[in-house]
Amino acid sequence: MENEEIKENLLKLAQTSLDFTVVQTGKESVRVNGLYDAQTHEILLHNKNFANDDQLIYTAVHEFTHHLETEKFIAENGGKVPPKGTRVHSKAFWSRFHELIAKAEEIGIYKIAIEESPELSELTKKIKTEFIEANGKLMVEFGKLLAKAHDLCKKSNIRYEDYLDRVLCLPRSTAKEIQKVSESGVNPAVGFENMKSLATIKDEDERKNATEKIIEGNPADTLDELKKKKTEDSPREKLEKEKARIEKTIETLKERLQYVEETLETL
Repeated sequence: MENEEIKENLLKLAQTSLDFTVVQTGKESVRVNGLYDAQTHEILLHNKNFANDDQLIYTAVHEFTHHLETEKFIAENGGKVPPKGTRVHSKAFWSRFHELIAKAEEIGIYKIAIEESPELSELTKKIKTEFIEANGKLMVEFGKLLAKAHDLCKKSNIRYEDYLDRVLCLPRSTAKEIQKVSESGVNPAVGFENMKSLATIKDEDERKNATEKIIEGNPADTLDELKKKKTEDSPREKLEKEKARIEKTIETLKERLQYVEETLETL
């Protein structure tokens, strides 16, 4: 696949007003498959790393996502490019990348051909059912047992926190997370890590819809970013929240100042 053809395929996924170039280096690299230069807007692809065009396109889409995120940064920061050291693989990046790679598959310029390997297809089925789903079910049962232990600690006049800390040696935050997932009713087929994310969605219909999307093959970070966009505060709400945080900080500092002054008087 020639450089211009790669560029044309990328532009089918998303339009950009910031021009870029694609260069196949003709090299092999053990460190990275590709690079994006935010200064020159150049996508470099170490094409000797790839066995076929699908692997090439996958990396090209990855680097193109960096280009789109750079374009967004420039627009939001008065024409400045991201400084070196800026975190590039953020949740927003992965969400956008997964949306683009899904679109690439949809329009036929990329495919993940699991079905071409019967052995991999069988192994995938085993991993999903015997490990991902089984682990989800196990953690649901774990949460139920923790809830029961909590009740029994109350009846026995035992501090549940001490029971978690020194008997189970289980971090309190972990126990709380497991119980929350257990009570959420999320489908264990998505696996425990995804269940944790889905359990934070309060609306039942929205939670079911998000669960179905993950089962269909949408990564959880895509849903996280959509949820973030949906619940994004208005400028007024942002300022009101900032005002509340500042007022809380001032109150805390006043209390600390009073304590310091009273202590100084006793010295």
